[in-house]
Amino acid sequence: MLKRLRRWARLIKRDVLTLWFACRDPRTPWWFKLLAFGIVAYALSPIDLIPDFIPIIGLLDDAIIVPLGVIILLRLLPREIRISSAERADVQRARGKKIVSWAGFFLTVIVWLAVVAYLVKRYAM
Repeated sequence: MLKRLRRWARLIKRDVLTLWFACRDPRTPWWFKLLAFGIVAYALSPIDLIPDFIPIIGLLDDAIIVPLGVIILLRLLPREIRISSAERADVQRARGKKIVSWAGFFLTVIVWLAVVAYLVKRYAM
């Protein structure tokens, strides 16, 4: 079972790269780029919105939300764009370079700062 989970996680990572290249394809509709950018930025971000050390909820985003978003977006992606983006993702993986989304990192930091600011303003005496 652990072997299957590792294989599944590897496939999701490949699919995230496919979506990343689909976002950069000029044939991709704007609405798809908007949705895919959110999932890709979050999936490739070096930090999580919900930290993994929080029981159950912390792993929920990595185990359910991101894969579900990736699967849904891949089904919405036109076939020819999906094929060409998957080929580009395979080439990228073969190079061994890791892609990190700094936009996802900064968006996550901004959300956390907004939550902290709200809590301080609300509960500060």
